[in-house]
This record gives sequence, structure tokens and C-alpha cells, in this order.
Amino acid sequence: MASAQPKTAETAVKQSARTLAQHSRKVAASAAETKQAAAAIEESADLNTRLAADRNILAAERTYAAWVRTGLFALASAVGARALLDGVVPGWLVLADATMLIAFSIFCFAAAVWRQLEPGPPPPVPQLHQIPRAALIAINGFLALVSLAALIGIWFGAPLAAGRAVPPG
Repeated sequence: MASAQPKTAETAVKQSARTLAQHSRKVAASAAETKQAAAAIEESADLNTRLAADRNILAAERTYAAWVRTGLFALASAVGARALLDGVVPGWLVLADATMLIAFSIFCFAAAVWRQLEPGPPPPVPQLHQIPRAALIAINGFLALVSLAALIGIWFGAPLAAGRAVPPG
């Protein structure tokens, strides 16, 4: 009977060792799966961050385009107001209206550049390229000069009569 007990203890130890080895393999397999899952989540997060940065660039360019569009509309409205309101309302009111619209157009062109160049906190690094700063400043500077030329034309140009400029004379 004494020999039976060591055999049972020995069998129990061997069984425990096999169970422990089996559980160790399961834990190792689970750790490998967790490592792969963590890598996939990290890659997915990196992709989401890059895509968010690209969306930020595109949103900033849409905002820039909206400012420029608004400035062009204000400029066209000023020229149209000068042409259409002359003779309908007092001349000083036509000049004031056109002047304010042109001033607003210049503001819009400046705000477009400022908004594009100073977007706030730094976004993640995008894959898309931004509009070059020199191009923004050059184009909007030119548009502001066009607005100033329209302002000068409205203030100092020939007066309108029946929808046409009266030749000096």
C-alpha cells in the first residue's frame, strides 16, 4: 500500500504538470493574440489620426474659399451698387454703400489669409499638402488691390448718367 501512494502522488504531480503546461500554452497563445490585436488597434488609430489631419486641411481650404468667395461677392456688389443705385438714392449714400462693401471685401481677403495661416492648435501631420503661403498672400493681395482700384474708380471715376459713364468734357 505504501508503494501505491507514491504512485498516486507521482501521477498527480505529472497530471498537474501537464495541466500547468497546457494552461501555459493557452496563456502564451492569448498573449500573442493580444499583442497582434494591440498592433492592429495602434495601426488603426494612426490611420484615423492621419485621415483626421487630412480632413482638417480640406476644411481649412473650404473656409479659405468661403472667405474669398464672400470678398468677391462684396466687391461685385459694390460695383453693382454704384452702377444701379446712381440716380435712385443720393450720391453720398451710393458712395457710402459701395465704400463699405469694398472695405468688407478687403477685410474678407485679409481674413482668408489670416485664417489659413493661423489655424489654431497644431493638427496632426497630414498627408495632403497645404496651399503654399506665398500663393495665398499673392492672390489675396492682388484681390485687395483690385478692391482698392474699384474703390478709387467708384470715388473718382466719371459720374454715371442713365447707366453709362458720362465722358468728361
